[in-house]
Formats: sequence, structure tokens, C-alpha cells
Amino acid sequence: MWIKELETARRAARAAGKILKDSFGFVNNVMKKGAIDLVTDADLEAEKVVLEAIQDDFPTDNILSEEAGNHQHSSSNRTWIVDPLDGTTNFAHGFPFFAVSIALSIDTEIVIGIVYNPKMGEFYEAVRGEGSRLNNRPINVSKAPNLNESLVGTGFPYYVHERPGDVIKFFSKMVVRAQGIRRPGSAAMDLCYVAAGRLDGFWEQGLKPWDTAAGILIVEEAGGKVTTIEGQPYSPFHKTIVAANPLIHAEMIKVLNS
Repeated sequence: MWIKELETARRAARAAGKILKDSFGFVNNVMKKGAIDLVTDADLEAEKVVLEAIQDDFPTDNILSEEAGNHQHSSSNRTWIVDPLDGTTNFAHGFPFFAVSIALSIDTEIVIGIVYNPKMGEFYEAVRGEGSRLNNRPINVSKAPNLNESLVGTGFPYYVHERPGDVIKFFSKMVVRAQGIRRPGSAAMDLCYVAAGRLDGFWEQGLKPWDTAAGILIVEEAGGKVTTIEGQPYSPFHKTIVAANPLIHAEMIKVLNS
């Protein structure tokens, strides 16, 4: 199922990834959307090739993309959710933890998710009901049994300078309970690391739909659980997320809300 859609998403992700890989280390034009929210020419060029691929193959589908915004067709229940470069700050600084993220939502359900880090050569993908794969090999979440034995990831929202309170509060709670915390700087990749068992869990606030749409399907299809920080069912339009293996997910929710 979704064969043509998956082929289009794969082709678009690889084309965008080539642009990012070729541009990596040669970023000259960095613009600011906010105090610490960056965009580069590579973001825009990568987005262009993704949007063109989708529009050529599925001209009546909706597209929600980080830089280009929302392209709606009132009669369609299909929406592509695109982040051409998740981890722009990393990319701009030459830190190789970034990715292209492409998801397809039908009604309110994500059915395809692709996250591609061209610098590391890692291509994650999931199709609803068919499991998750990294470079065409099946992946699964970890079996860490509790938070004390878990390596977890997080991220800081762009508003952290203005409103650090909750960010610091959640971090302080988790840092004394988890075995370790990492903050690599790309929510899409963080979610894929949960799916691959490299991280046991992940939480963040202040997210946008394109940050998580592909990654949440990849986590769920790898056997993980995804909710809001409050423990409610998650959609890409929620602002907080907790993704983890099923053994520690409830414990993470309890600690964050304690």
C-alpha cells in the first residue's frame, strides 16, 4: 500500500539530501527567523525539490512545509508534512546531525514517514502497519527496563531564551533520574534514534508539525509509544512530546509531571 507515495517521498528525500550534503561545510548565507531560529539557502533549495516532486506526482494533495507554509486544496484529505532541513543550526555550524523529514497524513493519520540524514548515510522509513527500517533493515525500540538505566534525549525550543522556566524544570527533573541525557539538536533524528534503540526515550516542548510528523510513525512502527508530556494521545499539532520504549514511557511521564 502507498507504493507510489513511498517512491515519491524516497526520491524527494534523496534529492533534497544531496543538496544538503553538497552544501554542508559551505554555508555562506544564514538568515534569522528569530533570535536563535535560523534558515539557510540550503533549506530553501532542498524544500523546492521536495515540493516539486510531490506537486508533480500528486498535484491535488495538500502540503504543509516549514519554509513555504501551507498549500491547501479544499477537496483533499491528504497532507504532506515537510521539513527540508531539520537541525538547521547544526547544519549551519558544521555539526552533522540534521535530516530531511517527509510525512504523508491521510485525514488525521500519518501513513508514511521518511527521515534522511545524508551526511551519515542513514535513511529511516516507516509505512503504517509495515514496521520501521533503517537503510532497509528492520529496527526496534530498546528494552531498557527503567529510567535509571536509560539514555534519553531532549531538545530546547526556540523560545528558551525568553521563557526558560518549563524547559529547565523538565530538564532538572530528568537529569537526576536518567542514566544520561543527550541534546543533539534535531527532533526528527532524535525520534529515529528512539526507534533504532540508540535512545531509550525523548521529550521536548515547543515543536511544530514538521518536526515530528515522520518521526512519530517511525517510533510507533518500531514498537515505541508516543504521547504528549501530559500523557495524552499525540498528533503532530501538539506542542509537547514524549516518545519512548513502552517499558519506560509511563515512568518518563510520571517524572516530568511530578
